[in-house]
Amino acid sequence: MPDVVQTGVDGLDSILGGGIVENATVLISGNPGTGKSLFGLNYLYTGVKDHDERGIYVSFEENAEDIQMAAESIGFDKFEEYVDSGDIKIHDKRDMLSDGDFTATMDRLLEEFTDGDYDRLVLDSLTMFQLFFENEREKRTYLLKFSDILKQHGLTSLLINEQGAVFPETEIGLENFLTDGNIYFIQTPTDSGVNRYVWVAKMRKQDINTDIFPMEISDGGITVHEKASGFSMMGGESGPGGSPSGTGGGNGPSF
Repeated sequence: MPDVVQTGVDGLDSILGGGIVENATVLISGNPGTGKSLFGLNYLYTGVKDHDERGIYVSFEENAEDIQMAAESIGFDKFEEYVDSGDIKIHDKRDMLSDGDFTATMDRLLEEFTDGDYDRLVLDSLTMFQLFFENEREKRTYLLKFSDILKQHGLTSLLINEQGAVFPETEIGLENFLTDGNIYFIQTPTDSGVNRYVWVAKMRKQDINTDIFPMEISDGGITVHEKASGFSMMGGESGPGGSPSGTGGGNGPSF
């Protein structure tokens, strides 16, 4: 069995068979508001708190103050302390976009990777990262290079990817094939708000559960309910008491 890095999300590590394979690069996809960025913060925060593993948060979309407020809003009370101590390093949009040049931006990150002793990285988001490139060939080349650099420096990384579609199978981009794993965050509207789900679609070197499972965001972070009924992407509910797709049974949507 390969060594794994725990995500720190209750339920998800069980679905993953213990966590993410060490040094893997994992794509985290979903439409806006599904909890992708909070998952990244959860991953870094519990890495420091529970495993003494330092992390880097690279954001092309938010300021450091907004990132910290988001972390504290779900109960990560020591987040500022970890940032001040250097256990969590934030490169925010002001830092990442200041040069307007991909090479200069990457050089600054490489210096951080080399000089610091970090174990985890979150890139938020890959969508903005790819705006540096003019065509699909450049995107593929530099994404492969960037992924290799992360692995060479011993980082287990989450690359957050914005997608417009609710249903993952309608948007299979190049980046899905260049990463070690794909995790999708999904939300569907209800009369009282939204239902949230997580789907681990692919993990190299790992035996995973590919059902869709309910998740919630609350004080203390993200929880995945792996004991609840899963939802099969191939049709209908797959958990106890579920009914085939299209029959109207069960409490949740079919995908």
